[in-house]
Amino acid sequence: MRDFLKTTLATLVGLLIFSGVSLGGLLFLIMGLASSRSTGPQVKDKTVLVMDLAQPITDSQPERSPQEVVNDTVAGNLQSTVTLRTVLTTIDQAAKDDRILALYLTARDSSSRNGSGYATLKEVREALQRFKASGKKIYAYDVEWGEKEYYLASVADNIAVNPMGVVEMNGLSSQTMFFSQALQKFGVGVQAIWRGKYKSAVEPFLRQRSSNPSKEQTTKLLNDIWGEFLTATGKARNLDPNVLQKLSDTKGILTAADAKQAKLVDRVVYADEVLDELKKLTGEEDETKSFRGISLRNYAEAISDRVEKVSENQIAVVYAEGEIVNGSGDVGQIGGDSFARTLRRLRQDKDVKAVVLRINSPGGSATASDIIQREVIVTRKVKPVIVSMGSVAASGGYWIATYGDRIFAEPTTITGSIGVFGLLPNIQKLANDNGITWDVVKTGKFADGATISRPKTQEEITIVQRIIGQIYDQFLTKVAESRKLDKAKVAEIAQGRVWSGAEAKKIGLVDELGGLEAAIKEAANRAKLGDNWQVEEYPEPTSFEERVLRSLFGAQIEAQPQGNDPFTEEFKKLQTEFNTLRSLNDPRGIYLRMPENLRIE
Repeated sequence: MRDFLKTTLATLVGLLIFSGVSLGGLLFLIMGLASSRSTGPQVKDKTVLVMDLAQPITDSQPERSPQEVVNDTVAGNLQSTVTLRTVLTTIDQAAKDDRILALYLTARDSSSRNGSGYATLKEVREALQRFKASGKKIYAYDVEWGEKEYYLASVADNIAVNPMGVVEMNGLSSQTMFFSQALQKFGVGVQAIWRGKYKSAVEPFLRQRSSNPSKEQTTKLLNDIWGEFLTATGKARNLDPNVLQKLSDTKGILTAADAKQAKLVDRVVYADEVLDELKKLTGEEDETKSFRGISLRNYAEAISDRVEKVSENQIAVVYAEGEIVNGSGDVGQIGGDSFARTLRRLRQDKDVKAVVLRINSPGGSATASDIIQREVIVTRKVKPVIVSMGSVAASGGYWIATYGDRIFAEPTTITGSIGVFGLLPNIQKLANDNGITWDVVKTGKFADGATISRPKTQEEITIVQRIIGQIYDQFLTKVAESRKLDKAKVAEIAQGRVWSGAEAKKIGLVDELGGLEAAIKEAANRAKLGDNWQVEEYPEPTSFEERVLRSLFGAQIEAQPQGNDPFTEEFKKLQTEFNTLRSLNDPRGIYLRMPENLRIE
């Protein structure tokens, strides 16, 4: 019901703004909608739960401004996100619900692809396996099966593909974007200092292609994740992983007929044929209607009263999702100060018996990471702090994790990247070429050391090198102390190298392979709560009414490019790179961040 009100309100806000309704009238409407009640979605007998494979799955529900909701509605962008815990608890509840006959996996928009990481998908896949183990059937249909969608669908009892469709089995890749020549062309200079042989986060600013150590670590990481894919899908389809690898090497993209022959799918049919079968399953006799189904989101809303525990004992799940930045941060970022305040408040809250720190972050500001880590250390002295790593928890993401009582990761989690770097940009040539110069008066040799009007002198670089060296040594010391490892061993496995969760467990960087739900159960056990506990999620999202008012009086949201064509996708990647640059706000210009914006496709 909450999501319905949000969408309705956002649409009305857009209409009212364009039609010039007064602020008083708008406030009256907000209060009226906020206090309204509805019966919400209803679950009938013999219903099929429908899961949209193209729907993005995030740890926490991202905040969306009213304008963004209106823009998405006008553009027909229906792929709103759903949280991981919503997916997991909903599928588990459906397995026990006598009204739910089966589960149907499909992509509502066949041109969209799931952008979730493999660690997130593994947790969802395990929930699907539990559903299947309950004795209920899972059906899957798509026009084009991408690897991520097929990874989930391989659990199904019956997989179908459109006669004109394909199954992607060409493996994983990671493509890095380099800016060094573009920066030179526009007169932007970059000086970089780093510690760690594999700390390749600086390479896009200095090189035109990846270094050998960077390729080495990325190749190992991709092979680890691909190995999980082959093993899991092969077991589900009774196919040898070596056979799947041969298909990847010889065919890559399989037509519908080839996919059926290779036993990757069970049937080659059109969508209406699948829908007719589901219609018979649910006993729907009305020729004008489709099968009796309910979306995962609507079902989650309908059963919300059933799955929510009520207890005075809280387990706080705190989401650290996005770049780690200094200060309070913005939407989609982890602000060092604001996140530390959240942990401090939870530490002082007597109703909170344990904290689960859920991390999905490539790292960022060294200063902000340390501020957060300090709160983790202090909180751990009062109550258990369990760390759950999502798809990525690397560099600064690992810095804030390392002092947890126990660290959980999925085999496909990207973690490690224990290294440090500093970026020192300057715009001297750009400015000079356009007639801009500077003159400085100072009381000391290094008084203008923070300026971007000129390159750093060798003496200034030496100072930064010393600081980065000290922070790297602190990183090694902290990991050695918290993980009870020899510092020399940590120095060996550090070097800025990223590791898969499976490898990280072998070398002692994580304690156990498992997802968010496993971490929550561990927190309950350590706090000795038995079954008497409930989960509360933090940071608490801003209310929709507050966002409406902020949208009216605050800055306008920039329109985002729509579409899934290759040019738009590449432009979105470029936007991501520039957003990353904008988030580099450490007061000393020193960062704990994993290599580049590592994308696995």
